[in-house]
Amino acid sequence: MSRSAHPAGPRHADVLPEGHYSAPADDLNALDPKVWAHTVGRDADGVVTVGGIAVTQLAEEYGTPAYILDEADFRDRARAWRTAFGNDADVFYAGKAFLSRAVVRWLHEEGLNLDVCSGGELATALSAGMPAERIAFHGNNKSPEEIERAVRAGVGRIVLDSFQEIVRVAHIAQSLGTRQRVQIRITVGVEAHTHEFIATAHEDQKFGIPLADGQAAEAVRRALQLDGLEVIGIHSHIGSQIFDMSGFEVAAHRVVGLLRDIRDEHGVELPEIDLGGGLGIAYTSDDDPREPHEIAKALTEIVTRECEGARLRTPRISVEPGRAIVGPTAFTLYEVGTVKPLDGLRTYVSVDGGMSDNIRTALYDAEYSVALASRTSDAEPMLVRVVGKHCESGDIVVKDAFLPGDLAPGDLIAVPATGAYCRSMASNYNHVLRPPVVAVRDGAARVIVRRETEDDLLRLDVG
Repeated sequence: MSRSAHPAGPRHADVLPEGHYSAPADDLNALDPKVWAHTVGRDADGVVTVGGIAVTQLAEEYGTPAYILDEADFRDRARAWRTAFGNDADVFYAGKAFLSRAVVRWLHEEGLNLDVCSGGELATALSAGMPAERIAFHGNNKSPEEIERAVRAGVGRIVLDSFQEIVRVAHIAQSLGTRQRVQIRITVGVEAHTHEFIATAHEDQKFGIPLADGQAAEAVRRALQLDGLEVIGIHSHIGSQIFDMSGFEVAAHRVVGLLRDIRDEHGVELPEIDLGGGLGIAYTSDDDPREPHEIAKALTEIVTRECEGARLRTPRISVEPGRAIVGPTAFTLYEVGTVKPLDGLRTYVSVDGGMSDNIRTALYDAEYSVALASRTSDAEPMLVRVVGKHCESGDIVVKDAFLPGDLAPGDLIAVPATGAYCRSMASNYNHVLRPPVVAVRDGAARVIVRRETEDDLLRLDVG
């Protein structure tokens, strides 16, 4: 690979432009374990390795860009969540974060349940052998065809999101001669401390039935009267990438209040409460996420305390970690194409991917870390913006970070914590091909989602 020098960009000792970035680390070659999968390190030559395999070898065999997923790390995190909550609670992996048939099999083997929110996710789950009774089906606008398929398959629960859906699911279940287990999703009016687009429990958004003005109570009232439904509980989800547990405390207080009102009006104590997911991960060294056992302890204590105050039996708790399991397990491997210093500003580093494989920076103003992966360097740090190859000024992967000043075309760089939502939200913008997902474990690598080809693109174009 080329190691040619290029004109120097701004160094950390210079006056830097205003922006949201951390000071350069003392050692740019160090890999903060908070943001990388457990088996990631560097070999004797300074090359980043994962599962015992150098990224230079992975790039040569599978090309770049590529999502590199540490299977052992994924399994460890899934197991940690299952262990933290124990047998008296349910852990549903949120498939929207990233789903493939290999992932479904890993979840099944590690004893987790699965949450899906489309017909395609349901098809993936069933095709990979996930027992239907361990599947929950979400979504704010499930089609009649999707609902019928879910009911016929025998999914363990359907989360109802509107008054129309209450009737729709009940009618389909009754026409199939069965009763469908359901939860009712409510919005509890909690403003999660997160980006506006991923805060989901305030009233002014598309998900759920508001608790305010008695709408949630009316939804339960109607659902309990329908023969095709078995109402098993209430569902609440307050947002994503959340570190502060106080939002869950307020949400639990309001959900338990609804459960108390249901008991008082209908003489029924619903047996389950789902608090959703949304727990944050470390994208940069500044993030400080909680461990699963801490989250489990806090949520269990909150629900137990609220139920004791309401004189209710403590319901079975469900949680839905997605990002918290898969997010840290993968990084995206890119090759540097051009390095463009802008005097007094920053250096633009263009890579062979971009917003088609990671839309989160453009969509959510997300922040990421980045590391030189194909070697180490003792060069002075320079402030960089990692950008993609797309014809879009907002095509930014990492807004502001520090990389060695001798970075050059042909170098490999890696962006950690891209396991969640990057492949799931990937696109073919500019007709760019979506990257593969390569799973690595114990010195062996295999493709679990292959790279798209131009033939794939042209096959869909029937014009």
